[in-house]
Amino acid sequence: MPDLPTPQDATESALFSEGWDAVLSYADLCTSGSLTAHQLATEAFTLGMREVRAAARTHVRGAGRRTARLPAIPALLTAVRDTAAAWEADGQGHKLDPDLRLWLNSRKSARFSGPPLERPVALRGLRDLQEADASLLWLAEVEALPLPAVARRLGLDPATVADELDQVRTLFRDRCHRAHLDTPMDARCRSYARLLDAVTRSPSAGTPDDLSRHLATCVRCAEAAACLRLHGGGLPAALAGGVIGWGGLAYLERRRRAAEVRLGAGRPGGADPAGGDPEEGTGRSRVLRGGLLVAAVLLSALALGVSMMPFGGSGGDTAAARDGTAAARDDRQPVADPGVSRTTAPQDPATAAPAATPSAPRTTAGSHRTQPDPEPQGASSATHRPGPGPRSTAPATACRVAYRLVNQWPDGFQATVTVTTDRPLDGWRVSWAFHDGQRVGRMWDAGARQNGSRVTATAADYDKTVAAHGTLSFGFLGTWQGRNRSPYGFTLNGAACGDG
Repeated sequence: MPDLPTPQDATESALFSEGWDAVLSYADLCTSGSLTAHQLATEAFTLGMREVRAAARTHVRGAGRRTARLPAIPALLTAVRDTAAAWEADGQGHKLDPDLRLWLNSRKSARFSGPPLERPVALRGLRDLQEADASLLWLAEVEALPLPAVARRLGLDPATVADELDQVRTLFRDRCHRAHLDTPMDARCRSYARLLDAVTRSPSAGTPDDLSRHLATCVRCAEAAACLRLHGGGLPAALAGGVIGWGGLAYLERRRRAAEVRLGAGRPGGADPAGGDPEEGTGRSRVLRGGLLVAAVLLSALALGVSMMPFGGSGGDTAAARDGTAAARDDRQPVADPGVSRTTAPQDPATAAPAATPSAPRTTAGSHRTQPDPEPQGASSATHRPGPGPRSTAPATACRVAYRLVNQWPDGFQATVTVTTDRPLDGWRVSWAFHDGQRVGRMWDAGARQNGSRVTATAADYDKTVAAHGTLSFGFLGTWQGRNRSPYGFTLNGAACGDG
């Protein structure tokens, strides 16, 4: 009779599957092609698993003595970043994403490996948790796994896992607050530390104007604010950006999309194959989408761009979305996105490494598709049709536009644009005008430029081809004052579009 798998074997198997999927997803963001993504993922996974096991053995020898270490998946993602840095140092940087290379050679990268008190608050706070607590926080917030699945993975009681997660969030906030106070800071930052703690504790507390101005210019205080403010859904983005560094928000978006597909696949009538609440996936999606935009507000688009990753600006036709969001080039589709038959997780790195086989092409975020991505959700999700404005007098249009205001906050908002085209496209340019002087900042899945009230979004290299009757979509963060009416005058390659 064959030996039955032990609980440790089951844990190792789950770690291999989940860890390889995460490593491959992040490696794809970091590289310039699918083959190099597999090569980077293989090296990083082997290195990361060796370090994870070594840390576990150290913990056991210490008879349970608490040691500061990351849980398995963020440790593996750190191994990807470290392996990429080794490639750059060894003259293999041409295999990496150009924006990652810039980041690796900047002071932003040095923060993650420099003196401990100089490292991002989220990284220090997560390491300061017990490993089981840190794993719970990461799997639920960043990997976007439904809580019943997290409970099974960690051996927790599904009936109480939500309460445990709330307690861990509070513990994480306390660790981050302590880490922020321990950070070397000037007198001005020190003078705001107590106020920052107070205003982030209560969801109803307003942020004084002077503190808001300070957070807009001080990277480290803005990072701390994102970690301390548990309400509003910004914690996933604060964790991903503060622990992974470059490409953190793009990785978070990929994991959210993967979770949406997992929850929606193979469950007729909305039944969750994992046995969880069918509404849970929707709720998690809303929290994570809200987290992206809230973190953008708290960290400030400019400050976050300075500290953690190169944000794309309104840089014209060549300004494809930065921060790894525009990771896929036309010679590679993201290799670990949902909807793909994933490469089998490698065997134990001690005995074998995964074969570097190219992934199969498929559709993904920003690429042509016959159905739009899952509907963006936010704390105040609402659909808006393009507002009144000049319209073409042509009897029929070859395209239709849906403008969606995902969320809005004082002085800022997040929106998506989805265009359905009746004709095939090999390159596209979508333009519109704002009524109220809104300004576009960060844009993903397209490059952006703005001239007065007129905005033009241009296809990125990886999503310029759209099939007839297919859709293209992109999103952006913007600012507004006074009013924030929906834009008008949408055109596709110069031709007027109707309402979607």
